[in-house]
Amino acid sequence: MANKDLNRNMFSEDFQRRAKNRSNTVLWELIIFFLHIIGFFPSHHVRRFFYRMAGMTIRGGSTIHTGARFYNPTNIIIGKDTIVGEGAVLDGRQNLVIGDHVDIASDVMIYNSQHDIHSTDFHAISERVVIDDYVFIGPRAIILPGVTLGKGSVVGAGAVVTKSVEPYAIVGGVPAVVIGERKQKDLHYTLGRAAWFR
Repeated sequence: MANKDLNRNMFSEDFQRRAKNRSNTVLWELIIFFLHIIGFFPSHHVRRFFYRMAGMTIRGGSTIHTGARFYNPTNIIIGKDTIVGEGAVLDGRQNLVIGDHVDIASDVMIYNSQHDIHSTDFHAISERVVIDDYVFIGPRAIILPGVTLGKGSVVGAGAVVTKSVEPYAIVGGVPAVVIGERKQKDLHYTLGRAAWFR
């Protein structure tokens, strides 16, 4: 009888744990869906308000343009005077740290979680992504897990960055390789105010 009660209690605890996990997952999916809808509202102030309410850190003067998508916004930190272009994907399943005066163009995808294609269970591997100050990422570039983009580095349009990039290096291609170096290294510019309805 004691074994039967013990098994029933274990089943009940396991069921409650799984139900709670599932409920949390559904709640986060609803929040992320809501953020996607809010992402098309034509006001930077309104979008920033809701992004911050969802746990994202966005410092002064930074803007996220319309149509951005997020995965777990609570792990995303954006510095000051940074602009994220239309349709960007920012993955917060692991820490995503974006510095000051960073210019991220339209349709850039930054991921910090991916499947291990060599494992038997296809499990996810998550690694933080760091984008240092004054980085420019061109349109439709893809940044993959574990990458650090050094200060002032430049990622060319359409590049797929699989490895960290040294400060002031210019990279391009698939996979991205160094194709040059930024001549100006004493960077002090600001990106300025974003367009009102983007």
